Amino acid sequence: MIQYEKKYRIIPGWGNQEWIMEKAQAAMKAPVLHITDVQSPKSEGGPHDYYSNGDYWWPNPDTPDGLPYIQRDGQSNPGNFNSHRIIMRQMRTNVAFLTSGYLLTGKEAFAEKAVQHLYEFFLSDETYMAPHLSYAQAILGICPGRGIGIIDTLHLVDVVFAVEKLKNSRYMSNVVYEGLKNWFARYLGWMLSDKNGIQEMNKDNNHGVCFFVQAAAFALFTDNEKIAQFCRQQYKEELLKQQKEDGSFPRELGRTKPYNYSIFVVDNMVTLCHLLSTPEDNLWEYETDDGRSIKKALDFITPYLLDKASWPYPPDVMHFDAFPARSGFMLLAGCTLGRRELVELYYRLPEESIDEEARRNIAARQPALWM
Repeated sequence: MIQYEKKYRIIPGWGNQEWIMEKAQAAMKAPVLHITDVQSPKSEGGPHDYYSNGDYWWPNPDTPDGLPYIQRDGQSNPGNFNSHRIIMRQMRTNVAFLTSGYLLTGKEAFAEKAVQHLYEFFLSDETYMAPHLSYAQAILGICPGRGIGIIDTLHLVDVVFAVEKLKNSRYMSNVVYEGLKNWFARYLGWMLSDKNGIQEMNKDNNHGVCFFVQAAAFALFTDNEKIAQFCRQQYKEELLKQQKEDGSFPRELGRTKPYNYSIFVVDNMVTLCHLLSTPEDNLWEYETDDGRSIKKALDFITPYLLDKASWPYPPDVMHFDAFPARSGFMLLAGCTLGRRELVELYYRLPEESIDEEARRNIAARQPALWM
């Protein structure tokens, strides 16, 4: 194990760097995980194909075999296959903290381990994940996969930022770097052309927003300015339509977990503004003719982040106590727009939630990598 002995670089904005280094040290000892490590017998795909089940779908009590599954919105079925989700998120988390350790210490061993994770997860002939999500969020007895499942790869946005931070390491060879760009270019192409991707792209709730967060990040990583510009256009012309004049998102407020989903959609709208804003096209300042904007969204949700007791809507049916959790948008929007209360909230909340629901809903595990 690397002995950094607190001799690391103090980088403003990174918060508790002792905690980050503890996580980086733990990632050095963590096993390298692969999609091929486990396969569900219910998947219609092969060993390299990502598979998951829809969260809120349960066995049908009225049929002998439980098929077709029925929906209980907001109630996650613990019996669903989630192993690939967990593997992907853990890979992302390990890569994010190893990259952070590399940046804070300059020690190449952190970068070497991060690159090993990336190579084996995305590129190795034996263990790679295929660049598509045809079998994500399947519903037993109904469909082998859905467009809605594309939200599962939201966590890979952290990965492309980590890859760019690792470019200067001697362990990030040109072969690996170009291989990763090719993987994400192929995945982005699948997202934009497959029927599942097109379906998800046109969702008028948080799923549509999360589709464009991924498309934007992967387009920028793969130097696809045409798609990045398409994402800017969609943010202005389509995604802001989800917002009401008061800054709320009614599709999220209508769910059985309105607090969680309202925070989640703002988190991802902020991420889009951070990813796509340019000096010539600043989405942070953009406002529609009828006044919809990211600032209005933050005006709506911030009072309920600071004083949860003032939340005027029904409480979430599950995990209500887990929120608010530390989320990247608090730091990104707080720093960019000068909203000190959000930055202070970010650092006041625990570094890491103990609640699985909160952890899986946070796209930016290490937002300092994005800044």
